[in-house]
Amino acid sequence: MTKTKHFLDLNKFSTQELRTILSYGSKLKSGEISGRPLEGKSLAMIFEKPSTRTRVSFEVGISQLGGSAVLLDPSSSQMGHGESIADTARVLSRFVDAIMIRTTSEEILHELSQYATVPVINGLTDESHPCQLMADVMTYEEHRGSIAGKTVTWCGDGNNVATSWIHAATRFGFELKLATPPELAPSQVALDWAKSEGGNISVTHSIDEGARGSDCIVADTWVSMGDKDAANRHNLLKPYQVDERVMGLAKDDALFMHCLPAHREEEVVSAVIDGPQSVVFDEAENRLHAQKGILYWCMSNL
Repeated sequence: MTKTKHFLDLNKFSTQELRTILSYGSKLKSGEISGRPLEGKSLAMIFEKPSTRTRVSFEVGISQLGGSAVLLDPSSSQMGHGESIADTARVLSRFVDAIMIRTTSEEILHELSQYATVPVINGLTDESHPCQLMADVMTYEEHRGSIAGKTVTWCGDGNNVATSWIHAATRFGFELKLATPPELAPSQVALDWAKSEGGNISVTHSIDEGARGSDCIVADTWVSMGDKDAANRHNLLKPYQVDERVMGLAKDDALFMHCLPAHREEEVVSAVIDGPQSVVFDEAENRLHAQKGILYWCMSNL
């Protein structure tokens, strides 16, 4: 019996496996893999948290591959009315060929994958955002070649996206500098895992130290859905705003990335996000192509 191929977190994969998935995404984008390779396949999309990029990219992606999507949210499904995650997984596995979930809880993601007999894809949890990082690595490499050996700087909250950057740096072989306030430090579990795997990860509380000599500067919103104490978070994160001065500390050809949506003049100024070093809209587009690679890998018997 073929093992179900879930896509849960980057640290669950080898470098070779992640490179294979990225290669599929690039080949689907370029047309080297053509046609409708997932003709007749269906994807259930579960959203406990609202989304623009995740919903559109997965729905359009499965359609372009020849399949179809079914959208579920807690108000319109039994998940929001007392049915267990295990039973939801068992039932959906009888109807669809894969499940993508965007949820607050890592526990829900893992329970779903434990009981599903079809692939489960992590569209985001409060702990990680692996699909975003596949798009980010694809984008960097389209513009600058291999990311291996480069230096990336994360500026701001040590949140779920930062955790996936830690996983990505370790698996793809680049240096990651995390410039964060001590009160919003990145996951110690992720840092310990990276250390055990030989990852080149450092944490600093100085954005200048983090940005100096970097090949890529990354920012994210200061307040995400579900975050509390917004005023305090703004005060803590204000010194980590990415502006022209910060970009000037990085290498001359450094890229600027942001997973969007952006709160302009907060975590990044408009002059940077609209400037020549910014690749944020290429990055957003590549959510589609990277996720098509993930869908293809999960749902085809290759």
